[in-house]
Amino acid sequence: MSHHQIAEKPRRLQRSELAVPGSNPDFFAKAAASNADYVFLDLEDAVAPDDKASARRNVIAALHDIDWRSHNKTICLRINGLDTHYMYRDVVDVVEQCGAKLDTILIPKAGVPGDIYTVDALVSGIEQGLGLRHHRIGLEALVETALGMANVEALAAASPRLEALHFGVADYAASCRARTITIGGLNPDYPGDQWHAALSRMLVACRANGLRAIDGPFGDIADPDGYLAGARRAAALGYDGKWAIHPTQIDLANEVFTPPASEVNQARRVLEALAEAAADGRGAAQLDGRMIDAASAKMAENIVETANTIAAKT
Repeated sequence: MSHHQIAEKPRRLQRSELAVPGSNPDFFAKAAASNADYVFLDLEDAVAPDDKASARRNVIAALHDIDWRSHNKTICLRINGLDTHYMYRDVVDVVEQCGAKLDTILIPKAGVPGDIYTVDALVSGIEQGLGLRHHRIGLEALVETALGMANVEALAAASPRLEALHFGVADYAASCRARTITIGGLNPDYPGDQWHAALSRMLVACRANGLRAIDGPFGDIADPDGYLAGARRAAALGYDGKWAIHPTQIDLANEVFTPPASEVNQARRVLEALAEAAADGRGAAQLDGRMIDAASAKMAENIVETANTIAAKT
């Protein structure tokens, strides 16, 4: 795939992604009223096997009863894995009954491109059958197994519907047999961040294919400093956002993944200085004693674009 062929993706703000168990309908209205950019209604890990069918019904009711878009929410459904008998019913029931109210579907434990193709084919058939011509449901996938990371470049290119990849650190740690018991934190036995290599590889696969890159959960709800540190490491790499598995983590994620005003102002100054240089026939310029050029412009444009998207939402 050349850079000219990257499919244009919907612009969605995804700084904070709140996970809401489908088996806890009491949380739905609170999630809609929260400051989260994104809400995913979960039918997978947060729901016990005996509750899968009722959770699915709860989610369908919530999609009908709550006007998520008036709350500026992107609404996502995490289905069960392709290795379960729940998956096809999750897709068929929810998309058939309220597909027009769903923005994206999150595919857990994606291992090979065929996993994404399978869900794509199901969703495409339902959309055609329902005549949903003006609403196309996006797909997102969790990279949370050694197989998924080994194939992450192929996963990122698997479907024109695909919008984002998420790093699922807990299942990934288990899949790699990593010596850790925390979800997403640093291991004092490791010099640095033991997840850095995986996060970096997934990020590059995302950017090469025009996808958003989302960091997954941080398990210790009582450690906001640890959450912020993890979010900042992901943001430094270029990630767009991070999961919030508890409402107290939402504002932390929004804070980290919102460019500060000083950074936005500096980016605008870079673009102005380069515009003036171009008017004088120069490709590079100096600003505050530093050389800036076309690469600086691209970095500055990224910051300004993010700030504009946030301003439009709020």
